[in-house]
Amino acid sequence: MENQVLTPHVYWAQRHRELYLRVELSDVQNPAISITENVLHFKAQGHGAKGDNVYEFHLEFLDLVKPELVYKLTQRQVNITVQKKVSQWWERLTKQEKRPLFLAPDFDRWLDESDAEMELRAKEEERLNKLRIESQGSPETLASLKKGYLFMYNLVQFLGFSWIFVNMTVRFLILGKESFYDTFHTVADMMYFCQMLAVVEAINAAIGVTKSPVIPSLFQLLGRNFILFIVFGTMEEMQNKAVVFFVFYIWSTAEILRYPFYMLSCIDMDWKVLTWLRYTMWIPLYPLGCLAEAVSVIQSIPIFNETGRFSFTLPYPVKIKVRFSFFLQIYLIILFLGLYINFRHLYKQRRRRFGQKKKKIH
Repeated sequence: MENQVLTPHVYWAQRHRELYLRVELSDVQNPAISITENVLHFKAQGHGAKGDNVYEFHLEFLDLVKPELVYKLTQRQVNITVQKKVSQWWERLTKQEKRPLFLAPDFDRWLDESDAEMELRAKEEERLNKLRIESQGSPETLASLKKGYLFMYNLVQFLGFSWIFVNMTVRFLILGKESFYDTFHTVADMMYFCQMLAVVEAINAAIGVTKSPVIPSLFQLLGRNFILFIVFGTMEEMQNKAVVFFVFYIWSTAEILRYPFYMLSCIDMDWKVLTWLRYTMWIPLYPLGCLAEAVSVIQSIPIFNETGRFSFTLPYPVKIKVRFSFFLQIYLIILFLGLYINFRHLYKQRRRRFGQKKKKIH
């Protein structure tokens, strides 16, 4: 006896862009599902309301749909998804006004039009948020990029100051005191590079890339660059003085301890010896550096007075000549003020890092 062709129970629901059909057939074999001329054709062997038989139905849609469909077989049913050609809400599923007897609403997925619009908006917002996150990068990606950027910056500065330090040390061991007097001509280009690059450090602090306070970073940057570019860079008479050696040597010594510490921090490493040096060696180095910078300013005052460089005369009726040495004297005051600010900042950092030793209670 041939299997009787029967119609399965079909349940449907819709969204603005899609149609969902659930065919109540279990153990489906050899399904033939297609859309031709806007009509869905379904035929499959399976177990339905009338037992194990061939079940078949046809549905002509109310409006145009895309010919491609997606279906999924489960143990108890067949789920079919059809895309509408135009995103809109349909008043019914089929072109014929009278609903076929085998067709019923799928209340498990049913939404009215307003609820479907809210769902559509939520999906659209989710999609836009996902695109925004992909374009901006996830927090983990941004954190990795930030660490990589800071690691490379500190690596470049470390290599630059290491080159200066090694160059000056080797020259001193070979030439002795004679190396003091041509220090500027030997390492000035690298020092220019490192100090110009140090502007990035102040910017990082200002925009929150690093947690360093802005004022100490700015004081150190402006103070060093004033000495390098104005006091040494514009006066050839200063470039041959021994004080240049001491200023550059102290700067590079401090930095070859500071930048490796920051590099290791970027990759979450803590080398205790380096950490101790980073938070301790500034105690002698910063006052010595300040003293060397002060000596260079004091030595430059008579040279600036003699050459008249950067001096100017106030306009009529005042007509007073303002010597640049006046600003150098003011700078000396600012220099020691900057030393106090940096010293206070570094002392707080050291105390926070190592803590105060608690007294033993006997």
